[in-house]
Amino acid sequence: MRIAEVIRIHRDEILRLWTAEAHRAASARGLGQPEFENLMPHYLDSLTEPDGSLGELGPKQRKYLENHVASRIRQGFSLPEIVEELALLGRCIYRAAERCPVAEQPTTAELEKLFVVLHLSSVVVVDRFTRHMLEDEQFEKRYLRLIQSVATEAIQDRAAPLRERLGEILVLIMEALAAQSAAVQLFNAETGKLDVAVSAGAGAEELGRIARALSAATFAGYVAEQAKSRMLGDVTTTTVEVPDALRKSGVGSLFSMRLPAHHRRMGVLYVGFSEVRSFSPGEAARLETFGRQLILHLDNAALYADLRKQIATLNEERDLRDRFVSVLAHDMRGPLSSAKMAAQMLFGRPRLLDEERELAVKVSRNVDRAERMIRDLLDTDRIRAGGSLPLRIGPCDLTSVARNVVAELASVYGDRFVVEAAADVRGFWSLDEIERALWNLATNAVKYGAPDAPIRVRVAWNARGEALLEVHNEGNPLSAEDQKLLFMPFSRTRDAQRGAEKGWGLGLALVEACAKAHGGRTEVESSPVSGTAFRLVLPKDSRPFYRAQAVETQGVVH
Repeated sequence: MRIAEVIRIHRDEILRLWTAEAHRAASARGLGQPEFENLMPHYLDSLTEPDGSLGELGPKQRKYLENHVASRIRQGFSLPEIVEELALLGRCIYRAAERCPVAEQPTTAELEKLFVVLHLSSVVVVDRFTRHMLEDEQFEKRYLRLIQSVATEAIQDRAAPLRERLGEILVLIMEALAAQSAAVQLFNAETGKLDVAVSAGAGAEELGRIARALSAATFAGYVAEQAKSRMLGDVTTTTVEVPDALRKSGVGSLFSMRLPAHHRRMGVLYVGFSEVRSFSPGEAARLETFGRQLILHLDNAALYADLRKQIATLNEERDLRDRFVSVLAHDMRGPLSSAKMAAQMLFGRPRLLDEERELAVKVSRNVDRAERMIRDLLDTDRIRAGGSLPLRIGPCDLTSVARNVVAELASVYGDRFVVEAAADVRGFWSLDEIERALWNLATNAVKYGAPDAPIRVRVAWNARGEALLEVHNEGNPLSAEDQKLLFMPFSRTRDAQRGAEKGWGLGLALVEACAKAHGGRTEVESSPVSGTAFRLVLPKDSRPFYRAQAVETQGVVH
């Protein structure tokens, strides 16, 4: 007996066996029997046609196979699962042949023809699946490019409105799913307020009404509130609240999917079909991918817009601070110079000096302090802009610097300072910057150290041959968190912010800048037992480092 006759005689038995086996196979993936049968009976019948084609693959069989593959792809089947269905069909036909009487069983040649055509069918399946994957990949790229274009336009504030571009995306989704209509609603993830609702295709106006309705009783409201997908298999008979116009619009079935919430947006995506049908897991997975990409790119565009606003605000604050520094330096230097000149004139007139000595000293001292503040602000601004302190490097005696600065500090803060200096701590540094750094370290110790304990200023060489200038005070230790912020401009520790002492938080930043400009470093040690020590560590000769930095940055040595 020929294989074609076996199939004709045992057709129903083969299909029943194939369906039962297919339901037990891993490829079932939870699909129902009607979905499993699909085009397979037609393909099986084509093998019985008396055209002498068994062993070859005819046009009709190829057509059935391609339609079967397309259907299985929509249902979410993988390539091995589709090929396994053909292999399973071959086994079922072989079992039916084995049950025939021995005399009526097909010959080996007939069986070989069957397996040849099944092999050729598998080749068609692989080819069709591969082409579909390539087409699908190209479509995914088109879709992603379109979404990126919409997001880019949103970022760049181009003229095309969001509603118009979302309409283009919906058309592309309809094309991908062979749908006849689609809609999307986007709303604020925090307030729940609807931002935009767009629809396209058949029944677009009626579908748009659904997308704009968010009450709990409506289809859109249910999906938005429950964060679940929902299928209306038959729009005309559903008990869910939908407009009558939609029931008459030609939309037979409707699927909706909640778009995942991100930073700013969330939404619902709708797809409508003219026929009454179910929505396969494969289609649901694809729509989920589209929706995730859409909401992610739109949300990124919104985040980027927020970032631009924040940058603009920061730029405004920076410009305001720069103008403040510039105005302060320009407007204050004139009257300060006049005041200092007046003080110097008082010093130059001995007869008046006896009467106004204290006043002249106060004027001169405060003018010097104001000038230091202006200089600190200007230098801090230079540091924040990425520059370094300009130095005038020459021979410098750290011991002499320490004694002179401490003497000046004692006239302001009293006899609180102790100098511990080694002999001959000399090198090549910038005298002005070293004096300012020491002044800042010492006044910082006065402000935040224990008021009843001495402040020790130590000058020495360390074991590595580096010059060391240390200021030590007793009092509350610095936390590890505060130590990370100490040398940042305009930064103050938590204790400093709570205390009565006010300041701009520039002193230690300038100490750090002084150390770096010299090719040195700063060090901090703080504990409840040993107190707090700030150290300025310098190479014996800073000229090579400073020259190299100057050449690297601007080609000029000051």
